[in-house]
Amino acid sequence: MKTCLVVDDSSIVRKVARRIVEALGFHVIEAEDGVEALVHCKKAMPEAILLDWNMPVMDGFQFLGTLRRMPGGEEPKVVFCTTENGIDHITKAMGGGANEYIMKPFDKEIVLAKFQEVGLVAREEETAA
Repeated sequence: MKTCLVVDDSSIVRKVARRIVEALGFHVIEAEDGVEALVHCKKAMPEAILLDWNMPVMDGFQFLGTLRRMPGGEEPKVVFCTTENGIDHITKAMGGGANEYIMKPFDKEIVLAKFQEVGLVAREEETAA
């Protein structure tokens, strides 16, 4: 089973994300900031990371830069999940190593579509073939 690390300082957002991602067949690990997320990644690198931008201690962008420099840190598919919708934030996130970017609030269809785009979940037409 693939693992998804959900990184957000809001316990409500983590709970909602957990339900969505578990329904997609992932084992979920939660972290409330970038430092806690790095601890999880050092133990075992997840296949997917849903990452908030604005968090205390270490924000999502700082976490992403540190992750991508770690051994194996280029492997996880990172989807930024944030309220920051400016083109400068999106450009910075993608340039910093994110694979995709979604806006809060999000729902199962949005997460599914992004996970399909980055190859974490097969598209329906691929599973039917």
